[in-house]
Amino acid sequence: MSWLLNLYETYQSNLDRVGEIGKKYNGQEYTLLPISHTTQNAHIEVSITEDGEFHSAAVIDKSDASTLIPCTEDSANRAGSKIAPYPLHDKLSYVAGDFVAYGGSIKKEEPFSYYIKQLEKWAKSPFSNAKVKSIYNYLSKKRLIKDLVESGILHVDADGQLIGTWDKKAEAFLGEKPPIFSAVTGGQESAFIRFNVYSPNQILTKVWKDPDMYESFIRFYKGFLSGDDYCYVTGELKPATDKHANKIRNAADKAKLISANDTSGFTFRGRFNKANEVASISYEVSQKAHNALKWLINRQGKTIDQRVFLVWGNDVLDIPDPAEDSLSIFGMSLTPSEKKEIKSYTHEEFANEVLKAIDGYRNNLSSNANVNILILDSATTGRLAVLYYRNLDKEMYLNRLQNWHTTCAWVHRYRKNEANEFVQFYGAPATKDIAFAAYGPKANEKVVKGLMERMLPCIIDEKKIPFDIVKSAFHRASNPVSMEKWEWEKTLSITCALINKQEGYDVALDTENNDRDYLFGRLLAIADVLERRALGADESRSSNAIRYMNSFSKHPARAWKTIQESLQPYQARLGTKGLYLSKLIDEVASKIDFTDFNNKPLSGKYLLGFYSQRHELYQKKESNDAKEAASN
Repeated sequence: MSWLLNLYETYQSNLDRVGEIGKKYNGQEYTLLPISHTTQNAHIEVSITEDGEFHSAAVIDKSDASTLIPCTEDSANRAGSKIAPYPLHDKLSYVAGDFVAYGGSIKKEEPFSYYIKQLEKWAKSPFSNAKVKSIYNYLSKKRLIKDLVESGILHVDADGQLIGTWDKKAEAFLGEKPPIFSAVTGGQESAFIRFNVYSPNQILTKVWKDPDMYESFIRFYKGFLSGDDYCYVTGELKPATDKHANKIRNAADKAKLISANDTSGFTFRGRFNKANEVASISYEVSQKAHNALKWLINRQGKTIDQRVFLVWGNDVLDIPDPAEDSLSIFGMSLTPSEKKEIKSYTHEEFANEVLKAIDGYRNNLSSNANVNILILDSATTGRLAVLYYRNLDKEMYLNRLQNWHTTCAWVHRYRKNEANEFVQFYGAPATKDIAFAAYGPKANEKVVKGLMERMLPCIIDEKKIPFDIVKSAFHRASNPVSMEKWEWEKTLSITCALINKQEGYDVALDTENNDRDYLFGRLLAIADVLERRALGADESRSSNAIRYMNSFSKHPARAWKTIQESLQPYQARLGTKGLYLSKLIDEVASKIDFTDFNNKPLSGKYLLGFYSQRHELYQKKESNDAKEAASN
């Protein structure tokens, strides 16, 4: 129950944001829902005058369709033929008293009679307000469809009956396709109606955005709650509920985190007689916890193939996300002018930079702040599961985040800034990029979300990176000819970061390291750089070192013989300019023990040696070029 308690406390800490409209990156609105409210996509907006008369109506654009509506326990969970009206905004069959007169079909009882009785109770209660009364007075006249037809919003056939779906017959009768048929997925009878109150003298807040309307219904509906029980979340005696919210990930999501519909199945039968014997949760806690979860997912959650990755703090919402890379969290890119700050890319230097950034987060969190990490997904359309949950003390969380970004670190050059320019940064890669490195950029979303879930314990719980992930990335990085250059460079640096997490090397070249695999990697890098310099900048084909890299990783001694033989014409072409590199090959090769110069497959250390040696040679060339330019 701890995740429910932390969501409930998050809601309590953000009461001032209830009803406040926010916008996602795609322009879609979201809000922290008041209790006893939910969201629904509306198709038609009907404006009523303060005197309870029809004023106007319009088909709603899809970008503005999300509507905050009051709901009861039954209406929030209605399904199939069950009649359970929403208190105010609802489908045409519920809110239109003339639905049957215009050919609307109902199965048993008329939904409008249930709807209007419920609305009447609210309108005549002490908690009512002028807007509720205006809408009730209008709908009591049972002429909604008549007014919508006369306004050209809904359309009838020659017999005066509502036209169902748009087909050739409807096209022959009406001609151009009316907007309502594009707005609804079914026929006109499935349209969802939201109501507003129009005033010519003043600008009124829209009904579904009015805090007074929220409070009016909450106070009205509170009187209908009963059945006090001990809440397993808070330990308090409050009205309980066995009907919990859906629409958690999006407005169309039917999956629930908590459900107990065991009247005919075998969900818990045999162990308990009633659902509340398993756990009892109060209505208020359920509403606030689920509403906080919906809000957080919209605000800062990541959704991949319906799997939700969410990180938040109880009192401070914005917490560094463990799935992000070091550049996104700490913003420490290394442009040419900044390279002096971390010259050798050592753990110590970078660790100090990360520590400074982490201290900034520490200062923004209160002393009792906790950090929550939650992963949600559903195997069926009706059941949502918590796949992973951790609630950590903020100090522990930040320390583990710091450890991850300083130990799984390497130099990366695949990110772009706002100016669409590649930036270089040192640190840990994002878990999504690790998935692409291991399985390719076209990896299925199911594979990506699975890897991201598996990587979280490596960051949060300091578990070892699964061997199969490192192995897959290693094999792809050792096969550069199978991908484009940019993709291979990205795969290579991410793989080096993963291997470095296990080995603890620096990007800076370690000339004292006599490990066999590391030295073989250095040899491969020198051969690559030597041939590239001989070919010149105009030649884009891969060097022999790169072409034979996959074979080199499996049979290094045999592949190196082929690579070294292919180097001779390039050494001759460079002449004295290539003398340094030729001597360097001899120097590194002489460090490999005679017994180690064999065809035993190389480990990931060879990639670290390859990257560090190549990086060092490129840095030295940049420095020499800069000196020559300065002297000229």
